[in-house]
Amino acid sequence: QVQLVESGGGLVQPGGSLRLSCAASGSIFTIYGMGWYRQAPGKQRKLVASITRSDNTYYVDSVQGRFTISRDNTKKTVYLQMNSLRPEDTAVYYCNGDVQGAGPRSYNYWGQGTQVTVSS
Repeated sequence: QVQLVESGGGLVQPGGSLRLSCAASGSIFTIYGMGWYRQAPGKQRKLVASITRSDNTYYVDSVQGRFTISRDNTKKTVYLQMNSLRPEDTAVYYCNGDVQGAGPRSYNYWGQGTQVTVSS
């Protein structure tokens, strides 16, 4: 019913930038909170940034000032602008969201993940 499709990952040198996109598709009635998570090999998936329906944002301390989360309601897309990237930012990045589709309640959805590698 609802799908989150991610794009924008890739290989970048330290200090470089990437912009991740997550587009929601399907029968969407309301998109509530959205967030970006990342998971490095052998480690747990952790929240990096989130944005509420009222555009309140949260960032984990390690990315504060470097990453910016935003949303475009017309395009039904959430973005993660990543600047001043560091090798420790290397991970698979996942989009997550609470979305209400055709039914009367919202459900939590995950994107497929996109690889971000920061290396010289």
